[in-house]
Amino acid sequence: METRNLSVQARGITQNVLVGGAEDAAPVLLVHGNCSSADFWLPLVRRLPDGLRIVAPDLRGYGRSQAAPVDATRGLRDFADDVAALLDDRDLFPLDVPVVVAAHSMGCGVVMHLLAEHPGRFSAVLLEAPLSPYGFGGTRDLEGTPTTADYAGTGGGTANPDFVARIQSGDRSAEAPTSPLTVLRSAYVADPASLGEDEALLLDTVLSTAIGEDNYPGDFKPVTSWPGVGPGDRGVLNTMAPSHFNVATDLIDARAKPPIVWVRGDKDAIVSDTSLFDLAYLGSLDVVPGWPGAELCPPQPMVGQTRAVLDRYAEQGGSYREVVYDNCGHSPHIERPAEVTAELLNLVNAGGGRAH
Repeated sequence: METRNLSVQARGITQNVLVGGAEDAAPVLLVHGNCSSADFWLPLVRRLPDGLRIVAPDLRGYGRSQAAPVDATRGLRDFADDVAALLDDRDLFPLDVPVVVAAHSMGCGVVMHLLAEHPGRFSAVLLEAPLSPYGFGGTRDLEGTPTTADYAGTGGGTANPDFVARIQSGDRSAEAPTSPLTVLRSAYVADPASLGEDEALLLDTVLSTAIGEDNYPGDFKPVTSWPGVGPGDRGVLNTMAPSHFNVATDLIDARAKPPIVWVRGDKDAIVSDTSLFDLAYLGSLDVVPGWPGAELCPPQPMVGQTRAVLDRYAEQGGSYREVVYDNCGHSPHIERPAEVTAELLNLVNAGGGRAH
């Protein structure tokens, strides 16, 4: 499928939107994750038939969209409200019908807000390597109980400062473990060879991330609990701190419950019960010193939390299916593109908006 970029004014900011396919075709919304952009979907979009209407925005502060400030106290709602405004744009979505939505990583949290707050707008959902409904880090069990009262080990202070600096400088080398290219090869996928000829394009999406306290990674506050940093109120990583993001109850109680397909890799290094980006898990490996032990600070059971919430979603009238790919990391649409494309097309066809 061929695509083009459109510049759209919505909610007072300029958003870039990747658009492809026929205007009268079944609409599919694609929401990217953190440290990427709409172009991160291109390995999937190329496999899709022209008989779909693809709309993939760059979230604020990513890609070509305006780096507007992110109010983390609203969780991921700044992003969700930006996307919701696009749903009402008839130049993007000419057909006034429910939309199939696919999201990746942090983008899944954005979509969880949309499902809860915009019922009836979506016919089906594909969640790829989703952020836990209880946020990222700082919770200890399947109910999302905070590990500490000050939410230590979450938010803007958890980002590796060298990785942040290298994004800001546009570093394209692989000279360090914290270079964006090295992180792309080692954390975004399980097999670096799966990036193929798209490696430079996908690195561009990482480097498109706007850096600062109002964007990525955000601000932070000192706290008394280990490891001494807690969430601030501005910027991207704080939107996912459990102090600001807990959408589990809202998702379970959503008035409309479209079917959900949850796809993930069994070797995901970012969203898993052994996440290399969870300071509690890194502490258990002695990577971060001073870890107080599993009783006081256990790693977050991210996958278990998502499954528990989706089980309750199903009990309340929804449905979901979990698909796990062997030897696959955080980006199944890159590592298993044919399989993920098939899952997405099945959702489109089951919803009545058949691709043609």
